[in-house]
Amino acid sequence: MSDDLFDSDPPAGGGAVAIAPDTPLADRMRPRSLDEVEGPAEVVGSNGFLRRALAEDRIPSLIFWGPPGVGKTTLARLIAAQTASNFVAYSAIATGVKEMREVLEAGRRRRIRGGRTILFLDEIHRFNRAQQDVFLPFIESGDVVLIGATTENPSFELNGALLSRCKVVVLDPLSPESIVRIVRRSLHDIPRGLGARDFRVDDDALSFIAQTSGGDARRALNLLEAAALDAESAKVKRIEISRLRELLQRKVLLYDKAGEEHYNLISALHKSMRESDPDATIYWLVRMLEAGEDPLYIARRIVRFASEDVGLADPKALSMALDSKEAFEFLGLPEGSLALAQSAVYCAMAPKSNALYVAEAEAKADVAEKPAEPVPAVIRNAVTRLMREVGYGRGYRYAHAEPEGVGGIECLPESLRGRRYYRPRSSGDEAELARRLEAILKLRQEKWNKEESGESTIKVRKGKKP
Repeated sequence: MSDDLFDSDPPAGGGAVAIAPDTPLADRMRPRSLDEVEGPAEVVGSNGFLRRALAEDRIPSLIFWGPPGVGKTTLARLIAAQTASNFVAYSAIATGVKEMREVLEAGRRRRIRGGRTILFLDEIHRFNRAQQDVFLPFIESGDVVLIGATTENPSFELNGALLSRCKVVVLDPLSPESIVRIVRRSLHDIPRGLGARDFRVDDDALSFIAQTSGGDARRALNLLEAAALDAESAKVKRIEISRLRELLQRKVLLYDKAGEEHYNLISALHKSMRESDPDATIYWLVRMLEAGEDPLYIARRIVRFASEDVGLADPKALSMALDSKEAFEFLGLPEGSLALAQSAVYCAMAPKSNALYVAEAEAKADVAEKPAEPVPAVIRNAVTRLMREVGYGRGYRYAHAEPEGVGGIECLPESLRGRRYYRPRSSGDEAELARRLEAILKLRQEKWNKEESGESTIKVRKGKKP
């Protein structure tokens, strides 16, 4: 492959570039320097690492991680414009490993001649973990500086070897204040923005654009551009919030039912219920429903919460959760969403205990890690003469025949004798269960002590099934 791959195209961002009349506003207003970039101060601020790296012309391999419209591609283009390196850009959606290997090999040959290469790969998570290995030797040797952009969590989507060789830069959704500054800049900018058209936008309309953009600058500028076209067709100069609402029709929430944001939102709902915060519970539940989440998925999560985080502190929570699921199936949307809200808020306000969750987890660990011991003979069912002769059921006490309702027999395998899995908390109904369990444990211990001292007389009720 020829090095013409690099030499034939000028670095992105270098020199004046003519802007076509039909170029979208979001592309026309793309920042031309770090001073125009809205983002975290630790990255693009006056003392941010990226500004320092550009000043020193020493850019490490980077992974830009963040949702759409927060500046991942913009930062890559600015690096291209301000660094003394050749810059090539690709998208993992339209590029294969074979092509990437050719690009990387060309970068190696260029480095031998004293040149440097920056490779920008958008949607880098589209390469699977095995395919990502293609970059490793070239990054390790310094032949290429890789800048990857992804909307997905690199911890899950990129392999550890690649992550260890790159600095991950987290770009959060832009704040409403940042979006307002971007919109104002586009309204006043004459060469690139809407400044020559003299639109007037009230503060409440600006706030509406910022709030409905979801931290996405591109989405905000697209809405502004649509509103400007609408105003021109109506021969007015004012962009009003009422018209913005009509244009938008419905807020498009940042949500991907197959991606990380799906898990972020359900985590927010679960943790809000756990924190006993009914307001946050309602907010996250409504946000998920409005974004198009499957209501039955939410219902399943509430049922799970009722067992995992409420448990026996309030057994009614599980019934409430199951009832809300049935009510939703009966009513559907939109009426059925209120039943989900009812059970979610009930769970949020219920006393909490994860004692059952902990007990199950500890029991699972013992089952997985310890030998599978036989069932103690005392609690085996002796249904034949041979079974009785070999000791099945010997020493069994029928609990209902005991005055205290406890036989005092050991039901766990020998190696686990005395093991406690269920340790009830002191909240809600579980407080009474805790007192009862302590009484049962004390009674059992007394019976075991009598057994060991020979004071107890074993009574086995013939013909009575355990």
